[in-house]
Amino acid sequence: MLGGEVLAEWQSGLDDLFAVIAGRFSRVEPRRLAFAYVRGLLAPLERRNGWTLAEHAGRRSPNAVQEMLYSPCWDPHLVRDDIRDYLVEHLGDPGGVLIADETGFVKKGTRSAGVQRQYSGTAGKVENCQIGTFLAYASPRGRALIDRELYLPKSWTDDPDRCAAAAVSDGVEFATKPQQARTMLERAVAAGVPFAWFTADEAFGQNPGLRNWLEEQDIAYVMATRNDDEVPAGLHTVSPVKTVIGTIRAGAWRRMSCGDGVHGPRTYDWAWAPIRTGFAHGRRGWVLARRSISTGDIAYYRCFGRRGIRLRDLVRVAGSRWAIEESFQTAKNEVGLDQYQVRRYDAWYAHITLAMTAAAFLVVTRAAEAAKGVHAQTAAS
Repeated sequence: MLGGEVLAEWQSGLDDLFAVIAGRFSRVEPRRLAFAYVRGLLAPLERRNGWTLAEHAGRRSPNAVQEMLYSPCWDPHLVRDDIRDYLVEHLGDPGGVLIADETGFVKKGTRSAGVQRQYSGTAGKVENCQIGTFLAYASPRGRALIDRELYLPKSWTDDPDRCAAAAVSDGVEFATKPQQARTMLERAVAAGVPFAWFTADEAFGQNPGLRNWLEEQDIAYVMATRNDDEVPAGLHTVSPVKTVIGTIRAGAWRRMSCGDGVHGPRTYDWAWAPIRTGFAHGRRGWVLARRSISTGDIAYYRCFGRRGIRLRDLVRVAGSRWAIEESFQTAKNEVGLDQYQVRRYDAWYAHITLAMTAAAFLVVTRAAEAAKGVHAQTAAS
């Protein structure tokens, strides 16, 4: 059981967070409902849907709560900006890493914005689902989701009537997931989010448009790619990354941890080789390889950064990608990121933003508690 003093401190922290976003609501009632919604997401409820959140807020029906999610009296995108700034205030670090990834939301029917049968990495198969593209921030102090976009397949963007029925905003055009990642990165850069690296899986890493943009912006990256992805290997030659790594002598592999996981350090064998071409801003490029100690399976990465980068720097960034998976797990298991019952495009953004708000509070609270432990140990020594 938590002591009353601790609970009071946590409630004060939640009130401080609400104060950060309160000005984004033009009317009192939607603001009260939104704050009650966040409290419900943080409560130990078995399911966090319209009915249970309404009951937790003392309402007889979910109608008012559901209407709050698409109320014109607040803008979820402005709240997103406030939550991002709140997280940067508490977790920000110049060596931070931005991470892009997608996650699936399994749904029934055909009317929820963006829903169709499509591959979901969450389910590991083709499902009837929505896909959200997210941007996370990771630093030594913690990790959390800071931005989000709902992926709309062409089956939606090519059908104006279907979009209108789901309240998809006028002018919303088809965007690939790498394009959505770029949009979120542009927002992070414009907001002055402190970071040194960007990382993502091969769905993003094999996209030349995203890679070229990152290089033009001088954003260092470590992104997974396919084993047959070709890179410059000489003055006039290109080779698949598996061939480039295949030429490395056996003694060049180094066994290193890329960070701690649930079961301890994530340890692999690592090797790297230069990409032999010129890069913007006088930077350099590398192919990075990660080999499983138990199976020998090899994963590959394209990398870009300043001269003088060390292998362990790239390994650390590659390992940072798991931070977004952990953020998804926290947001889904602890604050109901995936437990919504809305079909509208605007309501999806509202729920996801409020769930990110609840998750941000948990992350910042944990970081504060961890800092207390460090201070206590320092004082004791």
